[in-house]
Amino acid sequence: MAENKKHGEYITELGTLKSMYKQVIADQVAVAGGRDFDGANFSLGWSYLTEPFLMVGDAHTHDFDQIIFFLGGDPNNISEFGAEVEMHLDNKKQVINYTSCVYIPAGLSHGPLDVKIVNKPVMFIDITLSPGHSIRPVPPASK
Repeated sequence: MAENKKHGEYITELGTLKSMYKQVIADQVAVAGGRDFDGANFSLGWSYLTEPFLMVGDAHTHDFDQIIFFLGGDPNNISEFGAEVEMHLDNKKQVINYTSCVYIPAGLSHGPLDVKIVNKPVMFIDITLSPGHSIRPVPPASK
C-alpha cells in the first residue's frame, strides 16, 4: 500500500469532487482501487441526482462486473423512490421506479441509461470490480 496513508494501509480518506455531468450539482465521492488501494480490484462512485438527464447514451460492455444502486435520496427513507430511470440491459429496456440494485456481469450489453423523471432526489452508486471506474463518454447534452 501507499506509504503516505495517514490512517494506515487499509483506510483512505475520501474527498469530494465535481461531476462530469452538468446536471449533477452536488459533490460526488469516488474511490478507485487502482489509485487508492494499491491496485485493488474495485471502484465506487456515489452521486446525488436531482434532475433528469441522459447519463449513458450508447450500449456498451465491460470486461468486469458492475453493480449499480438506485436509492431514494432521503437517508432516513431510502425506499421512498421518487424517480424513473430507463436502463437497457441485454438490449431490453427496463424501467426502474423503485429502490434497486442492478448487477451487470462482465460482457453484458448495457445502456443507454436515462434518468427520465426526478420528483425526489436519488442516490446513485456505481461499483465496478475493477481497479478503475466505468466512465463512458458523456453524451453531448449532459456536458
